[in-house]
Amino acid sequence: MAIEIGQVAPDFTLEASSGEQVSLSQFRGKNVVLYFYPKDMTPGCTTQACDFRDRVESFESLDTVILGVSPDPLARHEKFIEKYDLPFLLLADEDHAVAELFDVWKLKKNFGKEYMGIERSTFVIDKEGKVVKEWRKVRVKDHVEEALTFIKEEVEV
Repeated sequence: MAIEIGQVAPDFTLEASSGEQVSLSQFRGKNVVLYFYPKDMTPGCTTQACDFRDRVESFESLDTVILGVSPDPLARHEKFIEKYDLPFLLLADEDHAVAELFDVWKLKKNFGKEYMGIERSTFVIDKEGKVVKEWRKVRVKDHVEEALTFIKEEVEV
C-alpha cells in the first residue's frame, strides 16, 4: 500500500524508548514528524538525530512531535538516546512491519552487496492524522531545516 498525500496515515503501535507502547493515533491534535532511519549509532543517522535534537524546541513551538523509527531493538535505542541526549521518542520496528506499511523497507545495495533495509524517509502528519508531506531517499544535510520550514509555512499550527 502506497502512502498518499492527503490520506490519513495508517495507525500502528510500537514499543518506544520510553518503555511504553506508542500508537501514531495518540498524537492526533498535534503535528507529527515521523522519520524512518536505518540504524542507531551510524554517522548519517547520528547527524540526523542530532539535527532533530538541536531543533526540537522549534518543532515543539509549532505543536509538532518528532518520532524516530528504525529496526533497532530498544536497548540500542536507549544507548543512542543516552549518548546523544535525544529528547524525542525512538520506536523499535524490529520486524519492519511499520516500515513496510509506509513503503520504506527497500532492497539496498552497498559495496556490491544487496540487502533489505530502511530507505531514509520522513513524513509530516497533520493534527487530523493526514499525511501532508513526504520525503524519500532523504539526504541528511539540511533535511531537518527543510522539514521545519515546511511545517512553518504549510501546516496549520
